[in-house]
Formats: sequence, structure tokens, C-alpha cells
Amino acid sequence: MKVLVVDDEAGLRHTLSLILRDEGHDVSTADDGAAALSALTEHDADLVLCDVRMPVMDGLQFLDRYREVGGGALVIMMSAYGDDEAALEAMQRGAYDYIPKPFKADQVILVIRKAIEREKLRHRVAQLQDELFVARGGDGIIGHSEAMRSVLDVAVKVARHASSVLITGESGTGKELVARLIHRRSPRAEAPFVAINCGAIPESLLESELFGHVKGAFTGASTDRRGLFEEAEGGTLFLDEIGELPVALQVKLLRALQESEIRPVGGNADRRVDVRVVTATARVLEDEVAAARFRADLYYRINVVRLHLPPLRDRKEDVPELVQHFIAHHNQRLGTRVSTVSPAAMRALLDYRWPGNVRELENIVERVIVLADGTQVELKQLPPEVRGGVPKSVSRDGALSVKRQTESLERSLIEQALQRTGGNRTRAAELLDLSHRALLYKIREYGLGD
Repeated sequence: MKVLVVDDEAGLRHTLSLILRDEGHDVSTADDGAAALSALTEHDADLVLCDVRMPVMDGLQFLDRYREVGGGALVIMMSAYGDDEAALEAMQRGAYDYIPKPFKADQVILVIRKAIEREKLRHRVAQLQDELFVARGGDGIIGHSEAMRSVLDVAVKVARHASSVLITGESGTGKELVARLIHRRSPRAEAPFVAINCGAIPESLLESELFGHVKGAFTGASTDRRGLFEEAEGGTLFLDEIGELPVALQVKLLRALQESEIRPVGGNADRRVDVRVVTATARVLEDEVAAARFRADLYYRINVVRLHLPPLRDRKEDVPELVQHFIAHHNQRLGTRVSTVSPAAMRALLDYRWPGNVRELENIVERVIVLADGTQVELKQLPPEVRGGVPKSVSRDGALSVKRQTESLERSLIEQALQRTGGNRTRAAELLDLSHRALLYKIREYGLGD
């Protein structure tokens, strides 16, 4: 374990270093809170042993500042006789434990061993929660394809840390859903999640929307107004379509991210903010940087962890599950009773390329639910562009029909897979490289069921 010892007494730093190194820990030291913060920006630690009373920056100030910048190490305070109240206050601010001075070597070792066991247990619980979370589909994000599972896996891991996240992907792929997921799985989950589309607000108003303004800053500014940074205090600010942000505002956003400070329009004083910023774009920001439309320094600041959402055409196996999810959702909202999709309609939905991605699919599902005559969605109810995705025969001669030949091969492969697995449809789906739901639709379509 990497341990940082923070104390203004050189003798105590030396003694603790010897004790901890004998236990097998990697130890570094700092003589006050400011030096500790500097050291932690260079090399992270698993645990910090920090004195309460120090010059320059004391232990409480260090703890507050360390938490503000997203530090994740356990902090154990050390307090001299008479400083118990300060140590208890530190625990209320997020310290894990405290050790009263003077202390013996075995006291220090015992507290640290307890901290290590606690962290092992916490990490194991978090790992199990993450595995369950992804297995259940990511908190409302539908899709069990490998492409989506890998995105969700990274999202839940990065959510616990303060690192900047850039979400990329085509319009309609669900970038805001992933941003909300990151917020809900973060230590900021109880604070606000605030979203803004940078391309949907006029440039003249965008600065005021982000940073707020003071009374009299411009015509119509009759009162002070808080911006979205302050609205999201303690939580997450989601900047969608960050590539649309004007260059002049990019400079101010970069400063806000680097300094955790904003200045309202018309104001003459900075205000500190504690906000995690998650960004998203459908643009290729590398091209925007090369064309001088997006600042390189801001790009590197927001692109610490990148999550790329695949287009729906690259995860077709998720289509049946998405369709059923949207049917259930809109049935409840609209009071309709659609429950199934005909094999021919599902085939068309699977063959369509979905240029509008999941958003387009949801819109179409809502439309066909409204138009459905009964409880089943039929091919004729789908829009012409979707129906056109079904391959058509090129000849009346069945031998030249690509569709018939493909269906014949597909049916044969499904029959072979079911025979090889003794009728186990889950295993057959794995052999066929299909989702379980897609296989069930094909079994129904080809009349292979019981």
C-alpha cells in the first residue's frame, strides 16, 4: 500500500516511515498540507496519515481541499492530546479514523490494518455491484451486446473517480443516459445533475446560462442570476454537444475546469464551484482541433476518459430487447395494449440501418403502437423506409431469390444448433452468435418451436 505521512515534525515522519516500511508499505512524506496536495498530484496514495495541527495548511484545510479535487485515498488524522474535537470534526468531514498522540507502533499498525481490510471489503462489494449493474442492463440502459456491456463496464468504474469523461457517438445513441448513469453511480449522486445542450442556446446567452450574471450586466438583467455551474454545485454538469461551444467560451470553460472558479457575466469577483463536468459530442473533436475550431488545451482537459457509444446498426442484437422495452414504456404512457411484434416486422426492424439510432427506434415504436389495430405490430404498420429494409426477391424463380436462399440457410443452421445442444436455446444462441431473444423470434418465424 502507498502511504503518505504528513506532519511538520521531522522526527515523527521518520519514525512512522520506519514502522510502515517494516510492514511492507511504500512510504513518502510531506511537512504540511500544501506540500501533501502537491505530492498527491504527482503520485497518488492509498492512505494518508495526516497531523491536525500544522503550519501553512493544517490537517482540516488539507482534508477539505483534497476532497474538493476528488482525492480518493483514505485519510487518517493524528491528533495531539487536547485535539480530539478537531480530530472528530475531521471525521465528520470525511476522514476515515484518527490516532491520538503519543501513540505506540502497534496502535498505528492496527488502525492501518483495519483500514486495509475495510478497503478490500469495500472494493469487493463495489466490484459485485458493478457486475450486477452491468448484467441487469446498466440502470435502464437497454442492451446486452458486447459493445454496450463494455461501455457500461468502463462507465461504472470511472463514475467513482473525479476524472473528466468525454462521451462520443452519433446522435441518438444515448449519450445523456450514460452521463446520468455516471452521476448516479458517483459519490455526487445525491446532488443535482444538470444538463445543457451547447448547440441549442444562442451564443449571446450561453455564457450567462453557464456562469450566471449580475444585475445590470446587460439589457434585461434586472436581478442577479445563478448559472448552471452553481445550479449543479456538489453534483454533475453535463455539457452535451461540447463541440458546438464558441471558441471565446472555450477559454472561460477551461479556466473554470482548471481553477474550480467562475465569474458571472458583469461580475468583478470569482466564485468557487465544486462540480464534476461530463461532456459529450457527435463531432470528431480531433478534426475540430486541427481546424482551430476547438482549443487543444480544452480537448486534453475533457478527454481523460473517453466512452464511445456504438451506433445501433453495430449492435443489432439489442434491437428486439429495445423494441420490447419501448412497447412496455409507451403502453403504460399511452394506455395501449400492444404486446408482440410479428416475425416479418421484427425482421424489417433488424434489417434497417437506423441512421437515427435508438432515438429513431423509440419514435417508430411509439408511432406503430398508436397505429396498431390489435395487440401485435405488423409489417404494414412500419414506415416505408423501414419496410424497405427487408430483402426482396430478384426473380420469381425461387432458386434465384437471395431472401429465400438466406432464410433456408438460416433455418438449417438453427435446426443444427438446436440438435447439437439438445434443444438448449441459450446454448444454441451462443453457437449461432445471436442474442437469446433474436433466436426466439427466428424459431417462431420458421415454425421450429414446440
